[in-house]
Amino acid sequence: MGKLITFEGLDGSGKATQTELFCKTMRDRGVDLRQISFPDYNSPSSSLARMYLSGEFGSKPDDVNAYAASAFFAVDRYASYKTDWGEYYRRHGLVVADRYTTSNAIHQCSKLPPMHWDGFLNWLFDFEYKKFGIPAPDAVIYLAVDLEVSQKLLLNRYHGDAAKRDIQEKDSEYLARSRAAAEYCARTLGWRRIDCCTVIDGEKAVRTQEDIHAEVLEKLRDIV
Repeated sequence: MGKLITFEGLDGSGKATQTELFCKTMRDRGVDLRQISFPDYNSPSSSLARMYLSGEFGSKPDDVNAYAASAFFAVDRYASYKTDWGEYYRRHGLVVADRYTTSNAIHQCSKLPPMHWDGFLNWLFDFEYKKFGIPAPDAVIYLAVDLEVSQKLLLNRYHGDAAKRDIQEKDSEYLARSRAAAEYCARTLGWRRIDCCTVIDGEKAVRTQEDIHAEVLEKLRDIV
């Protein structure tokens, strides 16, 4: 089998940017790899995830329970594995993912009381890795950002138009719970945590992309 590296974090944490930078550096070094991202909005397999995020099942994330929402995203990953990158991975390829099952761990744990998180995580990993048969990551890079910083980055992504945010991105209370769940997952599941924030002139700010990228490479030295 191959290797699977996953980049995780809250919305606006820089996952896509750091995934892209890492893949470019690896390719520049002559490393062959496959780069993937979830949800796969170009595939019909993401239709339920898109319906959920656009509010068709309810205007708030909690309108869809953790198990149902997890299934939407899991089906999209299964379809991608079967039709796109599964054979490459099985032939010892390196696959780098922007989001993965670990996103369900973050965003769906947050819908449950903390006392139920371990039970949910056990169910989730059995559901996707064993029953669906998609691979578990060899390493998870968790990009940790403060909630207020991630909100600013999201607004920058949408050029200040808050109406473009999906139901998860709009719900600040839900995002606060998701951050707590992410920190718990990082501690208990052995994720490789990178603190992306710093203090400049007394205010929280994001470290430079290059600085974070350098730490990503250091954190993944044992894998690549």
